[in-house]
Amino acid sequence: MNPTRALSPPATQATVSPPLRGAQRWVVTFAGTGINLALGVLYTWSLFKEAIGKEFGWKGEQLNDPYALCCIVFAFAMILAGRCQDKLGPRLTASLGGLLVGGGLVLISGTQSYGLWVLGFGVLVGVGIGFGYSSATPPALKWFPPSQTGLVAGLVVAGFGLAPVYLSPLTKYLLAAGGLRGAMLIYGIAFSVAVCGLAQLLRNPPVPAAPASAGSSGAGPGSSAPPGVWRSPAFYLLWALYFVAAGAGLMVISSISGMARKSMGDAAFVAVAVMAVGNAAGRIVAGLLSDRIGRRPTLTLVLFIQAVLMFVAIPVTGTKGLSAWVLVLVATLIGFNYGANLSLFPSFAKDLWGLKGFGMNYGLLFTAWGVGGLILSRLQQTLTARAGGDFTSSFLTAGVLLLVGVGLTFLLPLASKRSALRVEH
Repeated sequence: MNPTRALSPPATQATVSPPLRGAQRWVVTFAGTGINLALGVLYTWSLFKEAIGKEFGWKGEQLNDPYALCCIVFAFAMILAGRCQDKLGPRLTASLGGLLVGGGLVLISGTQSYGLWVLGFGVLVGVGIGFGYSSATPPALKWFPPSQTGLVAGLVVAGFGLAPVYLSPLTKYLLAAGGLRGAMLIYGIAFSVAVCGLAQLLRNPPVPAAPASAGSSGAGPGSSAPPGVWRSPAFYLLWALYFVAAGAGLMVISSISGMARKSMGDAAFVAVAVMAVGNAAGRIVAGLLSDRIGRRPTLTLVLFIQAVLMFVAIPVTGTKGLSAWVLVLVATLIGFNYGANLSLFPSFAKDLWGLKGFGMNYGLLFTAWGVGGLILSRLQQTLTARAGGDFTSSFLTAGVLLLVGVGLTFLLPLASKRSALRVEH
């Protein structure tokens, strides 16, 4: 027996194949960011909705059904997409996502049929976003050491949050120049080309063959592929926390345009764009912070600050004559803390269950985002309608739920950061 081999640590991706220091890892990372910048078309629905009402004459729930369905389909498509990414690789999975998003947008560009819009935007675009989004983060994480998991996850998902900064003015221009159908056609072609092109830059790092006894999970402690994740109590706790954190943030994000319009008029899109910057920044900053102080302390801090902001928003939205920029500031901070969750939870998933099956593991966890957004956004609409347009009860509800979430974070394991560091070293 080779004594050197006997003393060697277990052959995992972190020990056998250290992350390369060259430019390739950054190419993969920013290709993922670019894919998410295109998939962020979901955030422009408020502009599409206004045009649909004018051009097609739709009313009531019809105006929101394609978007609501797209969100929930996106969330649950992440499960299948994650499995596909784990088995077939990121390039093929992301390319399929780009074709589905583009195909869905091209389909609705030629019709005003409610059924076809539900199918095209609600189903095809929703599934396509799930396939593209699920393929962007895993390959990037594999190129970096565990101590940079939060930062890398934040950089990749920041693209999705930042998308409204360029999509909002671009959509306004396209709607004015070519109408709703023209805008959908241009976006359909452009996003297919962009996502499929960037997908070719996604690749996993080379992993040398490992001894059969060591396995090839490419993950650290707790590496687990479905259905193992279902047996982890941490999964259900994280799911509940993601439900609260994402749902509370989306309660505000879905209504910020209407809130801002009361005091900013036609300039309300500025509030949306500024909040998008905060959303993207929160993903990067929280990821970086969690690498330094740990995932659990960072999540506890994020949820607590978000709860405080919900209570602060009550007088801000209820005081007449208050500067519109105060509302923008509060909304931006809420967007910042909401965005933080989108880098923290994939980092939790990678730390606790490893990279083997990461795509599907995080896909299962991500369903909390879809369910939370659907239920709490609907709750916000109901509470606001009953209050005659006042947002006080909605902010109170969100604040209380977030404080409950703060308490639940203390049940999470602290080992995630220490385990990650053990794998690296």
